Amino acid sequence: MPTTPLDPQTVLAVDPWLKDHVDQIVHRHDLYRKWKDTIDEVEGGYDKFTKGYEKYGLNVQPDGTVVYREWAPNAKEAVLIGEFNNWNRISHPMKRDAFGVWEITIPPKSPGVCAIPHDSKIKISMILQSGERIERLPAWIRRVTQDLSVSPVYDARFWNPPEDMIYKFKNPRPTPPKSIRIYEAHVGISTTEYRVGTYKEFTQNVLPRIRDLGYNTIQLMAIMEHAYYASFGYQVTSFFAASSRYGTPEELKELIDTAHGMGITVLLDIVHSHACKNVLDGLNMFDGTDHLYFHEGGRGRHDLWDSRLFNYGHHEVLRFLMSNLRFWMEEYHFDGFRFDGVTSMMYHHHGIGTGFSGGYHEYFGPAADLEAIVYLMLANDAMHALYPNCITIAEDVSGMPLLCIPVSKGGVGFDYRLSMAIPDMWIKLLKHKKDDEWDMGNIVHTLTNRRYGEKSIAYAESHDQALVGDKTLAFWLMDKEMYTNMSDLTEYTPIIARGIALHKMIRLLVHSLGGEGYLNFEGNEFGHPEWLDFPREGNGNSFQHARRQWNLVDDHLLRYKYLNEFDKTMNHTEEKYGWLHAEPAWVSLKHEVDKVIVYERAGLLFVFNFHPTNSFTDYRVGVEEPGEYTVILSSDEKRFGGFDNVVSGGSYFTTALEWNGRKNFTQVSGASGSGEHQEAGVHSVAYVHRAREEVIDPRGGKFMIGNVWTERDLAMIRRRRTLDMCVLLCAVRSL
Repeated sequence: MPTTPLDPQTVLAVDPWLKDHVDQIVHRHDLYRKWKDTIDEVEGGYDKFTKGYEKYGLNVQPDGTVVYREWAPNAKEAVLIGEFNNWNRISHPMKRDAFGVWEITIPPKSPGVCAIPHDSKIKISMILQSGERIERLPAWIRRVTQDLSVSPVYDARFWNPPEDMIYKFKNPRPTPPKSIRIYEAHVGISTTEYRVGTYKEFTQNVLPRIRDLGYNTIQLMAIMEHAYYASFGYQVTSFFAASSRYGTPEELKELIDTAHGMGITVLLDIVHSHACKNVLDGLNMFDGTDHLYFHEGGRGRHDLWDSRLFNYGHHEVLRFLMSNLRFWMEEYHFDGFRFDGVTSMMYHHHGIGTGFSGGYHEYFGPAADLEAIVYLMLANDAMHALYPNCITIAEDVSGMPLLCIPVSKGGVGFDYRLSMAIPDMWIKLLKHKKDDEWDMGNIVHTLTNRRYGEKSIAYAESHDQALVGDKTLAFWLMDKEMYTNMSDLTEYTPIIARGIALHKMIRLLVHSLGGEGYLNFEGNEFGHPEWLDFPREGNGNSFQHARRQWNLVDDHLLRYKYLNEFDKTMNHTEEKYGWLHAEPAWVSLKHEVDKVIVYERAGLLFVFNFHPTNSFTDYRVGVEEPGEYTVILSSDEKRFGGFDNVVSGGSYFTTALEWNGRKNFTQVSGASGSGEHQEAGVHSVAYVHRAREEVIDPRGGKFMIGNVWTERDLAMIRRRRTLDMCVLLCAVRSL
């Protein structure tokens, strides 16, 4: 049955501003429909088409027979070689069909026993039309290994473990979270030791941390095999092979299954935007041509990434990529994907030397790569059809309209997009602006500037911000004093106090205002110092910055524990009140003089004071719901590295008088503005408090406020312990 055409009014119902571009959106949907109908008619639908890994590559039959198929139309001869036949280039010739697919069937040695031993090395040897002989790793291979003492080139291995070694999944997939809180992680750096971490270690040591911190989703990076460790997994050579640096395929399955047992969803960082240009152990020049899986010439090469670009308009390339998605879902039980490099895919210019102002003309027309966009539509449509609970996230910086709208409505079909402008904003502020130069309006605009109805993942920093050449937010805030003053036995200096306070403020502001999901890169929850730098020739192959120093947060004498505890409490509070899956926030105040931000979301009222010198008492803020409010969380609590000046409980009453466009107001105490404080405006440190309120029923409503303290304030606070700094309030009954 043909796919239903797109009604232009369906697009305009989503976004009326697209009226000048509806024809182009309908055109790309028609291209999608053509491919969808072809897949249905020729291949038997998504289900069969996306199981290419059951036809191509090496597949074992129940009786031990091995069937190997490979697409290599430029070859005129092909032979399967390996340790099983002493690398004999004659004994196991393959036959070619009309489409350039080579095939061989290898009978079992005995019933149920493969002629190719488990984990033995294999290759395909081909003679080209020119007469040249080339040898390659099978494109669909599921296991490759690297021995750097011999060569950086990978070896393909026939992965067929005996029954007792095959991991058996025990836990069902978790229900997709309403509020997605993502822990971005890299298995290899997840050890404190100077080496590559393992799947086993991650399962035993890191998964419990993630669960306890309140994250309900893990995004695993660098799983698809990549020849160069320092590429962070973004130069993929074998698309169906789980990286052997960290262990075996069965150990990765155990990791994912264990996470599922904890109720944690697991996403794969999928790289379909480009491929490593390696020839001997990659897809490049696989059959001697440069245009098998990729475009030929300049269109098939990414100038900045020095990599190859897929030909998304080719039937067999679509089979390869869509089957790759299905393979990770089926074989390893991943729950979805974060698609890397979506901006590069969707435009012929790949985003190179191009800025996006938000004008709709930038997204359509000749700059748009329709073949790539249609592939993304097909991929999203297929995965959501086959796995209704599948989650897909787009790494897109352009702001493409309809990116996170279902394909049936003219969209590209993603569930979420990454809010990539947010971390860039914080880095720019911390690098180039003094505290009193922060623009509240610009901060709020950046956090709320997203397309209505399209869900976004907000984050203050990811792996990108920590890479060599940059550094973590904590290190931007506290820099070298992290080496000398992060112990409770040392002076609580203004720089450390300001850094700890702003680290908490920034994260909660992003968490509660910036999107419909939240992401944190591992270790940053506790203010991991320094930066990320993988072992490479330029640093003497050092692992110094390619690991996570869990010992810092586990040492109860160090102040990292305060940031970790706040991050944990923040996530668990969100779990209780659910602001991430609520409607976007209503911002009632962006005060440039007071440096105060006030907003409500999910029945919660948040108040932040970013002023570098001024504290406030009885600060009037608008609130929609009337009631009696009480403090339920304060970032000034001692367990968060604060001074315990805000005590849980207490009563804050609303007054039925409109304020800042809200029906009521209440007055909150941030800090005393006494003369002693006014004289102490030499150097400032910031402390943040946040509050929430449940207003779904009369007991709803929460409220949160943050304040900034001077250097002399801190000394006085340590002596007197009397001033409010940050509060989170909750309405407990209506008036």
